[in-house]
Amino acid sequence: MAGDASLAHALILGIVEGLTEFLPISSTGHLILAGDLLGFNDARGKVFELVIQTGAMLAVLWEYRARFGRALAGIARDRAAQRFWFHLGVAFLPAAVLGLAFSSLIKGYLFKPVPVAIAFIVGGLIILWVDRGERRARVGSVDEMTWTDAFKVGVAQAFALIPGTSRSGATIIGGMLFGLSRQAATEFSFFLAVPTLMAAGAYDFWKHREMFTVADLPMFTVGSAAAFVSAFLCVRWLIRYVATHDFRPFAWYRIAFGAVVLLTAHFGWVTWSP
Repeated sequence: MAGDASLAHALILGIVEGLTEFLPISSTGHLILAGDLLGFNDARGKVFELVIQTGAMLAVLWEYRARFGRALAGIARDRAAQRFWFHLGVAFLPAAVLGLAFSSLIKGYLFKPVPVAIAFIVGGLIILWVDRGERRARVGSVDEMTWTDAFKVGVAQAFALIPGTSRSGATIIGGMLFGLSRQAATEFSFFLAVPTLMAAGAYDFWKHREMFTVADLPMFTVGSAAAFVSAFLCVRWLIRYVATHDFRPFAWYRIAFGAVVLLTAHFGWVTWSP
């Protein structure tokens, strides 16, 4: 990509990333499909998509800057702050270990539109099954979580290595399945995004740094800025939404969207990459 076209593509992908990262609809899946439609689906495109997730992660840091600030200030002496960081570390580990072990295999076989569409549909059905009514929550807030709760959410997050599954969907729905309230699961999903997205973006960019030059900096800046703004608005909205609503509308969206992709691929209406 070059020139105005590259910046336009970066803007579009940044908005897609920000709007979908924290909703249970899979940002990676949407980025794969959007990148395919824009013709930016090569190795550089995949690295770009991971790096701009940092913009979405910064939106969480900004929204919860007071919470993260207190946790940082109290890390040496405050038990609650130490527990907060320990829980994030425990939850981060499963996806980090499995991602390092299987990322190349997953990217080689599953980072394609049709597998993503199938994951969309399967994930939607799981959401309908888990969020099918008021569940009695054992954990009402993030502060009430134990390290085993955090680890279980981390295991759930590992399933999001399959593109189209949704990192936020896996952590939120997994958290609810393991006894967290909808609000606690959503908030912990936000917090867990910080180490996860930071590590994934930094690792992938460093691993493929030879693909990019200083001339690509405007593209990354535009994409990350668009991801930050759209993610910030989405996080603010989702915090209010989960207070009074369930996730079933997102499940039906996933199923419908996945079905459309499969139909267009089957009948040749859209030429998706094989």
